Amino acid sequence: MMKPPFDHTIGSPIPLGVYLQQGGINFTLFSRHATRVFLLLFDNAADTEPSQVIDLDSDHHRTGDIWHIFVKGAGRGQSYAFRVDGPYAPGQGHLFCPGAVLLDPYTSAIASPRPWNFSPCYGPQSIASNNTSAGVAKGLVIHDGFDWEDDRRLKRHWPELVIYETHVKGFTIHPSAGGDHPGTFLGLIEKVDYLQALGVNAIELMPLQEFNPHELTAKNPFTKDRLVNFWGYNTVGFFAPHEGYGTRRYPGCQVDEFKTMVKALHKAGIEVLLDVVFNHTAEGNETGPTLNFRGLDNSIYYLLEEDKRHYKNYSGCGNTLNCNHPVVRNFILDCLRYWVVEMHVDGFRFDLASILGRDRSGHLIPNPPLLEQIAEDPILREVKLIAEAWDAGGAYLVGRFPGERWSEWNGHYRDDIRRFWRGDRGMTGTLASRLCGSADLYDHSGKAPINSINFITCHDGFTLNDLVSFNHKHNLANGEENRDGCDCNFSANYGVEGPSDDSNINRIRLKQRKNMLATLFLSRGIPMLLGGDEFGRTQHGNNNAYCQDNEVSWFDWSLSDKNRELVQFVQGMIAFRKRNKVLSLELFYRKDEITWFNCQGLLPRWDEESCLGCHIHAGRDGDLGLCLLFNPTTRSVDFVLPRLPHDQVWLKAIDTDATMGADILAEGKEMPLLGYFSLQVMERSLVVMTLGKR
Repeated sequence: MMKPPFDHTIGSPIPLGVYLQQGGINFTLFSRHATRVFLLLFDNAADTEPSQVIDLDSDHHRTGDIWHIFVKGAGRGQSYAFRVDGPYAPGQGHLFCPGAVLLDPYTSAIASPRPWNFSPCYGPQSIASNNTSAGVAKGLVIHDGFDWEDDRRLKRHWPELVIYETHVKGFTIHPSAGGDHPGTFLGLIEKVDYLQALGVNAIELMPLQEFNPHELTAKNPFTKDRLVNFWGYNTVGFFAPHEGYGTRRYPGCQVDEFKTMVKALHKAGIEVLLDVVFNHTAEGNETGPTLNFRGLDNSIYYLLEEDKRHYKNYSGCGNTLNCNHPVVRNFILDCLRYWVVEMHVDGFRFDLASILGRDRSGHLIPNPPLLEQIAEDPILREVKLIAEAWDAGGAYLVGRFPGERWSEWNGHYRDDIRRFWRGDRGMTGTLASRLCGSADLYDHSGKAPINSINFITCHDGFTLNDLVSFNHKHNLANGEENRDGCDCNFSANYGVEGPSDDSNINRIRLKQRKNMLATLFLSRGIPMLLGGDEFGRTQHGNNNAYCQDNEVSWFDWSLSDKNRELVQFVQGMIAFRKRNKVLSLELFYRKDEITWFNCQGLLPRWDEESCLGCHIHAGRDGDLGLCLLFNPTTRSVDFVLPRLPHDQVWLKAIDTDATMGADILAEGKEMPLLGYFSLQVMERSLVVMTLGKR
C-alpha cells in the first residue's frame, strides 16, 4: 500500500542539512545559482524511484542562497536526495545537471547502493537518459539518541601522545584477527586490549567519511579482479561514517557503531584522530560523476582554471576544493564541529593540508582564513590539528605551515632517519637535529617539538618490514605498470630483494627495524607508529597499496606471534619513553642539557663521521640522564663513555644488537657498566644507557 504524500510548509533556512524535530523534518540546501530545486523522498533507501517529489518554490522556499522546506510527518529513517536545475554553461563554471540525483553534503548517514553509479552526467541532455535513482546514494535521516554515558574527549597533553596509524577495515578483516565483526568499527573495539598493551594512547584512522570503494575501473593485471578504493581518499559524504565499516544490522547503524567505537577507545584511554580529506572530492575532473557539489554549485565549490570547463588540480585527484571561499570555509568548519560535538573525536589529520592555504586563484596565502578559523574556532579550540604540510602542486610547507596550533607530519624526519640508518654519509648532524625535535625546521617560527609528528613509515609508502627488504617498489598489481608510488624510498634490501631465508640478512633487517623504531621513540616530538610495523606487516614491496583490498593491505595477525621479539621491543620502547620524560618535553633542548660526542669522546666532526653519541643531562623534571650511542656502519665501534661522578654508574637499558629479552631491559633490570670507560657498539646498532647509583 502506498503511503499518502507528506504535507509540507516553508521551513527554516537554518541549520543546514536535515533537522529532525517534533512533527517532521526541516531540509535545507545551499545553491546560489540554482533556478529550481526538487526534494526527492523515498520510502526505502533501496527504491529506484522516489515516492514523492516536492518542487521548492523559489519565492517561498528560498532565503538568500539557502533552499528550505519542512516536511510534516517525516521522521527517523527517511531516505532522501535532491535534483537541482540551473544554468549549464561550462565556460562560466556552471554544470547544473537536472537529471542527476544529488546527495546532501550535510547528510550524517548514507545508504549506499551496491553497485554505486559513478557514471558522469552531462547537462540538460541527461534529463531523459539519467533520471533514475537506481545506483545512487541517498541521505538517511537518523536520530541522535546514543547513550554516551559519561564519555568525553580525553584532552591528552601533546607531549604524552603516542599515535598509532591504521585502517578500520584492514586492521581486523583478515581471518587471523579472530573477531566477531571483521573489518568494522565494532571489530576495531576487539583490538582495544592489544592497543593498550602496546602502549599507544592515540589512534589515527585513515579516511572513514563516506566514500565509494568501487569507483575504480582498472583491474589487477595478474588476477583480473577489479581494483577498489581501499584507502578512502575520495570523500563523498563528509559528515557520514562509511557505511561499509558498519555491520549493516539496520540502516544507519554505522553512526551508532562509530560512536560505540569512540566510547570504547576513550574508556581505554586512547584518543581518536580522524584523517580528513578536504582538499578534493570524489567528483574528479570534468569527466567525473556528478554526486553533489558539482551539481549544487560547481563554480563556488571548486577551483577552476581560466578556462572554467577545467579544474585546478593541486590534489592530484582531478579537482581542488575552493577551501577559502566563505561558503566552503563554513562547510568545512561545520563538518569539523559535527565530528567533535556529535561524534566525540579528539582531533584531525588533514590530508594535503597545504591546499587549505590556497586562495581562489590557487595561490598560497600568508595567513589563510580557513586555517586561522579552524585554529581559533571556540568549539575546535582544544582539539588536535595535524597537517600533511604539502600538496601535489609543489607547496611543501614542513616547518612553515601557517599557525602555531598546527602540528605537521615531518617528512624530513622520515627521510633523514631512513638515510642515517641506511648508512648514507654526512647524516650525523641531521640525526642530531631530528632527535632534538627538529629545531632547524620549527624554532624560527616560534614552534616547538610538539609541532613535529615524527614517523618512519605511514600508510603512504613502504611498511617498515618492506623498507628493509626491498630496494625498489613493486606496484605492478596496481595496474599502472609500476609508475605509481614514490621512487625515492631511502630503502635497502641488504642482499636479497624481498623475503629471504638467509639468517644473516634477516638478522640485519630485524636490527634495522629496531634501530629506526628506537630512534623514533627517543626523539623529541610526537611519535607516530604505522599500524602493523610492530609485528612486521608486509605489503610485499607495494608502496602505494591504495587499491588493494586483499592480503596486501590486511593485517595478518599471525605475524604478531611469529615476530613476538619485535612486538615486545616496541612495547618496551614506548614504556621507556613514558618513564623518561626528558625525551618528550615540549621544549627544545638547551645547550647545557645535551652534549654530543664522537667515538673518541670528542666533539663530532659532523660532515665527516658516521657514528654519534649524546649525553642527555638530568631533565627539568628531575629525570636522571641518558646516554645514546648510534652506530650505522658495518663495523663495530668502541665509544668512550662520558665520565660520571664517583657515586653514579651507567646502566645499559637498550641494545638493538641483542636478542629478545636482552635488547630492552625492564626498569630495575638494566645492566650496570661498573668499571667501563668505553663500550663496544656492534655494527648497525644502537645502545641506550640510563644513570644509576653505585
